[in-house]
Amino acid sequence: MGQVRPFGATALIVEDDSMQRAMLCLLLEESGYRVIACERAEDAQAVLEGTTQGLCLLMTDVQLAGRMTGVELAHVAKARNPRLDVVVTSGRPLTQPLPDGAKFWAKPWAPLDVLREAEIAQLS
Repeated sequence: MGQVRPFGATALIVEDDSMQRAMLCLLLEESGYRVIACERAEDAQAVLEGTTQGLCLLMTDVQLAGRMTGVELAHVAKARNPRLDVVVTSGRPLTQPLPDGAKFWAKPWAPLDVLREAEIAQLS
């Protein structure tokens, strides 16, 4: 931690639990990443449709505020950018198929796992 990321690596965090969202944002920001945080998948979809220069990681919960699930958002994100590193998380078993290349993490996950995934995403 404490290293500055070159080229403005950006992570998009989509989580409706404000405490988890804040923890993820702080963890990544403290590690030098630019973070865009959303509570709803629809808001994250708008981010994906805009200019997302440097976006290397999308991390989303399955259950979100709004109509769209995190799995649906993962499909939208991968369709727009197949190289984007996408991680979908949930405290429950996953019942919907993920797009090719997306990963599922069961909660709870370790903060170190997030940092490792962000490093991998940036190198992709």
